[in-house]
Amino acid sequence: MKTIFLTFIVTLISLNIYAQDDDRKYLVKVGDMAPDFEMAVADGTKMKLSDLRGKVVMLQFTASWCGVCRKEMPFIESDIWQRHKNNSDFALFGIDRDEPIETILSFAKKTGVTYPIGLDPEAAIFELYAEKDAGITRNVIIGKDGRIVMLTRLYDPEEFKEMVKVIDDLLIEK
Repeated sequence: MKTIFLTFIVTLISLNIYAQDDDRKYLVKVGDMAPDFEMAVADGTKMKLSDLRGKVVMLQFTASWCGVCRKEMPFIESDIWQRHKNNSDFALFGIDRDEPIETILSFAKKTGVTYPIGLDPEAAIFELYAEKDAGITRNVIIGKDGRIVMLTRLYDPEEFKEMVKVIDDLLIEK
């Protein structure tokens, strides 16, 4: 009962505060099942989103040419990744939009991020979630049931704090 209530509250907060308006250009919305995909990660491994069911998942769409991404990524590293990287119920993947692996590795090093970053050739994964011409940075928070809990666009410190809280709350629910 507690889990259902907490999920309901988090969903209501997300729907109320982060109701998607057209200018965000998402193709998905809070409450939708997250579109499945398989991706190569820069370290050579592969990941499939549906294999992460049962975990809270954060997807961060990024690229080396994105100034807002460069601003946000250190906060993702310190406020989310470093806090939860050892939690077996959490997964975080940056998804780099249409860049070669050498660029991605250099970008990760320059921004100081250690969370896994995957390759998205031709932005095929991105286009499952947002319109082709839509910008980045954007984050997708997915609950343990595979449903989208929160969507963000650009970097807003208040929205970012709320995203951290949503992730924390999803990870403490039992």
